[in-house]
Amino acid sequence: MDLVSPGIGLIFWTSLVFIILMILLRVFAWKPILTMVNKRNDSIENALKQAEIAREDMKKLQTDHELMMEQAKQERDKIFAEAREMKEQLMQKAKDETDKMVTKMKADAKAEIEGQKQAAINELKQQVAEISIDIAEKILKSELEDKKKQEAMVNQLLKEVELN
Repeated sequence: MDLVSPGIGLIFWTSLVFIILMILLRVFAWKPILTMVNKRNDSIENALKQAEIAREDMKKLQTDHELMMEQAKQERDKIFAEAREMKEQLMQKAKDETDKMVTKMKADAKAEIEGQKQAAINELKQQVAEISIDIAEKILKSELEDKKKQEAMVNQLLKEVELN
């Protein structure tokens, strides 16, 4: 039964060793362990705070990115509209210039045709005049071969001149 009911000396020395062990553990083990645990808790809290800040920064960056994308789309649409308008202006300008050139070419062609027409008419008149003179000359030669016919012709012309 000695094992079940220990003696005072055993309890005293066991308690003394336990207290010394607790003091040694507290000085050499618990303080560094608690310090390390506290540091670890602080670093975890800091990491969580940093993660929250990073998450907020990411949201802010994502919002900024969406705004930039929207602005880029608007700028793109604006550039396309300007390009479309410029294309239409260029096409209208080219059409106007083409119309002016066609009108000028028509006018030039009409003037050239008119000039050639006048030249042809003048040439035709000249040829008709030459042919008429040749015919008149031949007629006069044939009619004026006889002296009596010549006198009759001169008298006829004199009468016509006097009447006019």
